[in-house]
Amino acid sequence: MAPQRAVRLSLKKPTYAVCVVGVETYVDVHSNVPKGAESFEVSGSSGVKISVVYDPAQGTEPTGKARWPLGAKVDVIMSVDTASKDLSDLKVKVSYFRKHEDSALGQSMLYLTGVDISLDVDTSRKGRVKRNRGDKKTWHWGPEGYGAVLLVNCDRDNPRSRHPDLADSRLTSLDDLKDMSPMVLTCDGPDKFFDSHKLVLNVPFSDSKRVGVFCAQGGNSLSDYKQVLGPRHLSYNVERQPGERKIRFYVEGLTFPDADFLGLVSLSVSLVDMGNLPEEVPLFTDTVVFRMSPWIMTPNTQHPLELYVCSVLDRHGSNEKFLKDISALVSKANCKLIICPWVENRNDRWIQDEMEFGYVEAPHKSFPVVFDSPRDRGLKDFAYKKILGPDFGYVTREISFAGASGLDSFGNLDVSPPVTVGGKEYPLGRILIGSNFPRSGGRRMAKVVRDFLKAQQVQAPVELYSDWLSVGHVDEFLSFVPTSDKKGFRLLLASPSVCLKLFREKKEEGYGEAAQFDGLEHQAKRSINEMLADRRLRNDSLYVQKCIDWNRELLKQELGLVERDIVDIPQLFVMRGSRAEAFFPDMVNMVVLGKHLGIPKPFGPIINGRCCLEEKVRSLLEPLGLHCTFINDYLSYHKLQGEIHCGTNVRREPFSFKWWHMVP
Repeated sequence: MAPQRAVRLSLKKPTYAVCVVGVETYVDVHSNVPKGAESFEVSGSSGVKISVVYDPAQGTEPTGKARWPLGAKVDVIMSVDTASKDLSDLKVKVSYFRKHEDSALGQSMLYLTGVDISLDVDTSRKGRVKRNRGDKKTWHWGPEGYGAVLLVNCDRDNPRSRHPDLADSRLTSLDDLKDMSPMVLTCDGPDKFFDSHKLVLNVPFSDSKRVGVFCAQGGNSLSDYKQVLGPRHLSYNVERQPGERKIRFYVEGLTFPDADFLGLVSLSVSLVDMGNLPEEVPLFTDTVVFRMSPWIMTPNTQHPLELYVCSVLDRHGSNEKFLKDISALVSKANCKLIICPWVENRNDRWIQDEMEFGYVEAPHKSFPVVFDSPRDRGLKDFAYKKILGPDFGYVTREISFAGASGLDSFGNLDVSPPVTVGGKEYPLGRILIGSNFPRSGGRRMAKVVRDFLKAQQVQAPVELYSDWLSVGHVDEFLSFVPTSDKKGFRLLLASPSVCLKLFREKKEEGYGEAAQFDGLEHQAKRSINEMLADRRLRNDSLYVQKCIDWNRELLKQELGLVERDIVDIPQLFVMRGSRAEAFFPDMVNMVVLGKHLGIPKPFGPIINGRCCLEEKVRSLLEPLGLHCTFINDYLSYHKLQGEIHCGTNVRREPFSFKWWHMVP
């Protein structure tokens, strides 16, 4: 432990000093020495630990009646292990001698007051504060790492409040303390000592808008808790009561990591001498560092908890039948169904585009957080007004000038299951977003959203090429499903090539007149023969396949996948101008509820009484232990350029893996 302070002794009068428990103090035995003195000896009262540090090359430790030489490089270090009961109740005596004389030429007396000052947080990440005399100023990732964690206090524990808790400088609910990380200030020492010394908590100006600190002053009722550090308070003179040895604080995060914020904040306490000096001088400072919990997405492989869907009405009527089918699927999956009524969605059915569920976690607590997209259509107020609440947080990012594009909707935001890529582990998966083709013009997700996702660090984003689609969302050509084998999942990709191959096989088997869209009232039928003979449909599909294949290779590279990890789902697309749309309901745009899949009913050619597209998908997925339910979304969703995934949203269980155990 490196010395923290130096104390200079005097031969003429006693010296008085403060010694902080666990902190080494250098005693200057060389500056004020009696004339003719060549050696010294040092002793202290019980409770004072004295060490003499010397250079073995210039001398040895004295034995018998021998003393320490003054000429050599010899230093005296002292420390105390406990706080004093009274002022100056510890002492150190230094005696100086001539060579070969037993009588001291002079003596210096040092009277010490030991005080125990320490600022402690949950550096070990065990969910409780433990005294730590080690490194509290740095934060380290990994299973052997250390450093405290803060939750962004973005929920609303008081239902009467209009804002998230982080917007309030006053505590509005005692439950809110559970969202905050505890911090304990040890302040043990004689009460009279604190008449001339004070403790000051500080937050750097750059961190003051990122963190808030609360403390109970005079009691434990709601009104007793005050914010003592935060955007309006850079320092706080600690109000220590007589006999008080520990003071408990509660620390909240105010902002998520972002492009201008790495996620680290620091707090410090200083022991300040208020007397006998022209200026207040800090005698000791202790600093702790927190990292803000990132916002973490959950992939399809996580167990479903709640499914959200909208009740809507259009020229074809209500989507009541669709809601009944979804309700039956939810019952099979044993999760909760939440229907957003028309009055709350204002006929905006695309609830996946409006928001994305994730969570935040600290060792002492975790809660879900909804990320509200910047698209702001009919559902724009739903997340804030209906989801934000006790232990359910809210975050959003706003686009300042140009406004949102289609790629800013969260159907264009997905996350893979955990993967390992070239030895690099991503235990929380990787975020996937759709974008334009590299180094080309076109649509791209807003920088403010991309920056936010990247800054979370724990799910390194991958940009895919989705601008070839009219809507432009990644959920139009990919999905993930859970499996019970070692891999744990499969990547599903829409495949025009597989679809055309299936139709050719059925033609060769003599089913060329079987028709796509058979049974649909609002869509002309197309026989297999007609579709295969349609040069435009064939060319469109070949172009789309090239776009998907480009993403396929990128996904294999960025997610560490091989071909056996990918399942090709038959799907045709047609070009509308320069961009593509699904020719029939897009089956890969499904909702995944554990082993139960809600798949858009494709209305494929009926062969031997069964839809050949459905049969093909069953043959691909059911051997993996999955259960396929095909749901009619044709009028309510497909004709409006969306499918089941677009019209539903699932909140899932958090990962059991702790994000701080990874190394980004």
